Amino acid sequence: MAIGAVSLAVAKACAMLLNKPLYLNIALLKHNQEQPMLFMPLLMVSLISCGKSSSGKLNLMKEVICIPHPELTTKQGVEMLMEIQKHINKIIEMPSPPKAETKKGHDGSKRGQQQITGKMSHLGCLTINCDTIEQPLLLIQEICANLRLELGTNLHLAINCAGHELMDYSKGKYEVIMGTYKNAAEMVDLYVDLINKYPSIIALIDPFRKEDSEQWDSIYHALGSRCYIIAGTASKSVSKLLEQGNISIPKSNGLIIKHTNQTTMSDLVEITNLIDSKKHITVFGSTEGESSDDSLVDLAVGLGVRFIKLGGLSRGERVTKYNRLLTIEEELVQNGTLDTSSSSCDARIGGQEQETMTLVKV
Repeated sequence: MAIGAVSLAVAKACAMLLNKPLYLNIALLKHNQEQPMLFMPLLMVSLISCGKSSSGKLNLMKEVICIPHPELTTKQGVEMLMEIQKHINKIIEMPSPPKAETKKGHDGSKRGQQQITGKMSHLGCLTINCDTIEQPLLLIQEICANLRLELGTNLHLAINCAGHELMDYSKGKYEVIMGTYKNAAEMVDLYVDLINKYPSIIALIDPFRKEDSEQWDSIYHALGSRCYIIAGTASKSVSKLLEQGNISIPKSNGLIIKHTNQTTMSDLVEITNLIDSKKHITVFGSTEGESSDDSLVDLAVGLGVRFIKLGGLSRGERVTKYNRLLTIEEELVQNGTLDTSSSSCDARIGGQEQETMTLVKV
């Protein structure tokens, strides 16, 4: 259980003795001691949570995640998302207007828009109560419009569906909304309709539990060219992936990897090399119950992962990591070792060149 911590400690000690930052030491390990050009991973920032822990009826969206345009610097992306987060907070704090009518609607509930309330979650973002799949997406869409940001151009969305948490095993179906159940085949149709309606969504994380391999295949073939299908909890551990040498079960075009107690630095280098060789994308994620140690940011940069997923922009343990990202970007710019060409992305994240934004630190 200690091997991961020992391996990280050795890597840190080596970097300190060589008077090099940890991210450069990891990059040299990955590239056989050849000096590489480094690029910043794209941000995956959690803005709101509408999963099973929320008080609303909606269960599907454990995290609604924003991805800034790849041509923005990390600083610019963080500033833009902080502004969006401020507007979300304002809406949450606003008192609800008086309801004009109290007649019951078709579903038996009273008409009139329900006040959106929220509380800070362990993910570093607000958990808000929503009753429909569209509600959180329309909220972000409205805020972006007020800020003159265009979803699908200035920024994109990803949804952490947390499919394994939605399954009602007594019924053998996914409870998408409280009292609304769908089988695995119906879930594929739901996701296809969602992406058709909201093309700014360019990633679905864990749309199913890992046992529904047939549906992973179906959604990959239906949406894989338009949307990243990413396996997080549904994927195997790093050690099992390396042992089997197969990252295609469940069918996806990206994996979330984490530095756990059982994972060495060499394991991380090997798994990212394997993922790269299969033309998949790597998302480096934070672990549950994490501390303020910002080493995982150095690991993400050194390993050259495509995305980094740290949660929201609140809570000290997460803010520390975002600040480390900003510091690394500054160092790479000053040293002339930042590869900006690698930040371009495929057609899923296309868009026009962005205006320069004022830079601030978290």
